[in-house]
Amino acid sequence: MLASVGFLLLQCLALSVASTYPNYHAEFVDGDGKHGDTAKWWQTGAFYQIYPRSFKDSNGDGVGDLNGISSNLPYLKELGITATWLSPIFTSPMADFGYDIANFTEIAPIFGTMADFEALMVKAKELDIKIILDFVPNHSSDKCDWFKRSAAGEEEYKDFYVWHPGRMVNGKRQPPSNWISVFHGPAWEWHPGRKEYYLHQFVKKQPDLNYRNPKVREAMNNVLRFWLGKGVSGFRIDAVPHVFELGPNAQNEYRDEPRNDGDNDPNDYGYLQHIYTVDQPETIDLVYSWRAVLDEFQRENGGEERILMAETYSPIEIVMKYYGNATAEGAQLPFNFLLISELTNASNAQAYAMTVQKWLQYMPAGRTANWVLGNHDKPRVGSRLGSDRVDMLNMLITTLPGASVTYQGEELGMTDVWISWKDTVDPSACNTNPNIYEQFSRDPERTPFQWSNAKDAGFSNANKTWLPIGPDYQVVNVEQENQTPLSHLNIYKRLLALRKESKTLQQGATEVKALNGAVIAVKRMLQNDQTYITVLNIFDGVETVNLQQFFNDLPEQLQVVVISGRSNVKEGDLVYTNSILLQPKDSLVLRSTSSFYSGYSSGGQFPLPWSIYLGLGQVALYLSYRQILTLN
Repeated sequence: MLASVGFLLLQCLALSVASTYPNYHAEFVDGDGKHGDTAKWWQTGAFYQIYPRSFKDSNGDGVGDLNGISSNLPYLKELGITATWLSPIFTSPMADFGYDIANFTEIAPIFGTMADFEALMVKAKELDIKIILDFVPNHSSDKCDWFKRSAAGEEEYKDFYVWHPGRMVNGKRQPPSNWISVFHGPAWEWHPGRKEYYLHQFVKKQPDLNYRNPKVREAMNNVLRFWLGKGVSGFRIDAVPHVFELGPNAQNEYRDEPRNDGDNDPNDYGYLQHIYTVDQPETIDLVYSWRAVLDEFQRENGGEERILMAETYSPIEIVMKYYGNATAEGAQLPFNFLLISELTNASNAQAYAMTVQKWLQYMPAGRTANWVLGNHDKPRVGSRLGSDRVDMLNMLITTLPGASVTYQGEELGMTDVWISWKDTVDPSACNTNPNIYEQFSRDPERTPFQWSNAKDAGFSNANKTWLPIGPDYQVVNVEQENQTPLSHLNIYKRLLALRKESKTLQQGATEVKALNGAVIAVKRMLQNDQTYITVLNIFDGVETVNLQQFFNDLPEQLQVVVISGRSNVKEGDLVYTNSILLQPKDSLVLRSTSSFYSGYSSGGQFPLPWSIYLGLGQVALYLSYRQILTLN
């Protein structure tokens, strides 16, 4: 009888741990608002940004193109990519390399034709890779037909852009306000034909559209509908915070922005505090309206959910509003740039942990996190945080909850390339001078992708590529790294494969902790599944850490699943959780060898320590022994 009680105790404990564990930070919500167990395609997606000019040149002109992308989509499939976002491919004079759009529904000849784009869509569908396009709503090119007609004063287009006659100061006409362009100098340009100033928050060849005009809003809605009709799965929205600016007052006057005392260059964007030209309240509602366009298209045409990814470096309280509110849905993935904006080469483990936790703590319930390491506007992660940290950072973004975003080449560990003033083409730098251009240039992170150690790194066979090839291309390239088992590329592929096969990494709860000044660890756990621990040694010392001191209910041993090139253990090895040895700049992904032993507390499930089961077993044996004595 007593033995039976002990056995039942074990059985009840086993049943109690089978409770469904609430998904912590990336809850999977069905279309009817109910929680489900299956992620939508984007919620755990691996997104990959392609900068078309630099990905693959198929026709020998030194510039990448659509056919170059199409022919190399199998590479993305091999990586394990869910969707690729293409920087602008639309008709453009290329004053800002495609972000100055002359026609929002045409393909720029330098990239190919509409037939080439349609062929790319067919190939992508065959490989189950989704295509995301860049949507550039803030401005057009000054060569856009809309702007020409607006400048001419045509009634239909007269207010398509932000125009103003200026203000008179001591009898002399001046710009309407002191606003400064992101790309240096005044944000207002005089148009001699219309005899008014127009606003350009970027280069003067990029006039700002006027979203207080309903016709502009509908015209841009139609741009979205056009490309949705071509089969794209969503859009990355460029420069969202700039779309609205504070309108003029009752006297038709714009307000000056206040000085920033930390900057003494009156032409520099940082010279002013931008309280009237970014993050205006109307911007959030505009994003909600674009989401409504995508949702309407899905209702009418079916298929999987189309998504919005929003580019904003705004304060985190504002960024979170882009997700939506109680009555309206917004961008599924407002970009999380914290790993870019808040970490430096000197950041310690506490800074890493706080940066990760910041997003998770601010993110509204039921939303999906995302982790961005780099893009075409910021120095490459290998240059920004160190080429010897590439593996650990890729481990971090692929084992945290939600989606990951990789900029082309960062799976290889490509780094920034020094570009001379003579070879500089980025307008952000060209608008300055040879003495300071390097601090403004984005060319170093935009150099051609390195495919092999052949001519032009296999990117092109042109005599001159649009930007110089990185000098390390003979070592850092796809062909070479494919042949090296612990290359950045092969580690990246292993990480994406692991996330696809692991429900814990897709749906599990998350704990992020700094174990000391050098080591950060991420724990992922899910009911009836394996527990994962990612451990990163950020600095150059050898570290030994006891995971048992920081995380509850770990087994005595964990199995090594993914290693970096600096590790002294092998995949498949068992390591003791109370003594994890990490080499300098080492990183590991570990997992439990069993998913059965588990318990639950505070609504959450976690593996119970083996000592509890051993103790319960001993109790059962003792009760059995007492029963035998009683019978005798």
